Amino acid sequence: MNLELNNRYALVCGSTAGIGKATAMALAAEGAQITLIARNEDKLKATLAELPQHRDHDYIVADFSNPMELKDKVEAYVNTNHGFHILVNNTGGPAGGPVFSAEISEFESAFTQHLKCNHVLVQALVPFMKSENYGRIVNVISTSVKQPLDGLGVSNTIRGAVANWSKTLANELGQFGITVNNVLPGATGTERLTEIIKNKSAKTGTSVDEAAEGMKNAVPAKRFAEPEELADAITFLASARAGYISGINLPVDGGRTKSL
Repeated sequence: MNLELNNRYALVCGSTAGIGKATAMALAAEGAQITLIARNEDKLKATLAELPQHRDHDYIVADFSNPMELKDKVEAYVNTNHGFHILVNNTGGPAGGPVFSAEISEFESAFTQHLKCNHVLVQALVPFMKSENYGRIVNVISTSVKQPLDGLGVSNTIRGAVANWSKTLANELGQFGITVNNVLPGATGTERLTEIIKNKSAKTGTSVDEAAEGMKNAVPAKRFAEPEELADAITFLASARAGYISGINLPVDGGRTKSL
């Protein structure tokens, strides 16, 4: 299937590791020109060197703890370079723990890094998408928007806010050829999953391997996802072939989520 991503510009957040990096690679392989964005310039340079070199890929250094600084940097880039047809919102999840014991600052930090930063990026990029009558906004969030996950209280709360923001945005922007969708990863082989397994091991008094095996057994597929499997779903939603798919939550979780 030709995904028709040649001559499309994509901004991929959190793109130096895990799902974000895999997505940048997948989009580039389909012909898109990639701009990576993350806070660590050394890791950005290393990732940039791994991208296919048939396009002029580049990067922006930005910290998602400061939405206004992020907004200024992205707007400056757009004003001096080009706009973007594709935005992949992807930021590391909040720390785990029960919601009852969460500090107010944890909610504020997560809300800033996820919803506020997503929002300023959309506001910066949508004018170009409207002018092109083509826009794809894909938010990488969590299956917790369908089924809250034990021990991830702050994440469950903030992910729900992002999902509803996204659905509202899809309704508002659809008339301009812009789709907005959420991809909901299940347990995926990333650094975050490694930390979750270690925490589960410590909490239950089991070995790391036993904790990992227990998590795999909760998935009908009996395994964790590879980041590339999430990237494939995101890349399809970013393509011309997905032009009539908008406002959805797409679990990529091996069947783990029990709700429809």
